[in-house]
Amino acid sequence: MDVFAAAAVQLKALADPTRLKIVDMLSCGELCACMILVRFSITQPTLSHHMKTLCDCGLVHGRKEGKWIYYALDEKAIRDLQAFLAELTAPKA
Repeated sequence: MDVFAAAAVQLKALADPTRLKIVDMLSCGELCACMILVRFSITQPTLSHHMKTLCDCGLVHGRKEGKWIYYALDEKAIRDLQAFLAELTAPKA
């Protein structure tokens, strides 16, 4: 997948207010799914759908500990997307 296609997948994943809020929450550090869920008026299956979307595009990763899943931003993927957007919007010769 080229860089434009990869960025398009990530931007599509971010094109949802709930997922943007989740990314904002995760910018402060790793969180258990239960801690994310209490901040929204959504069901656990709906949260799972949002988290799968964010994980599938590579912006977030999860790790299972016991019966809980902890989510965190993939810092490299975030930096790569930021760099892509900076280059995309930079003046060109």
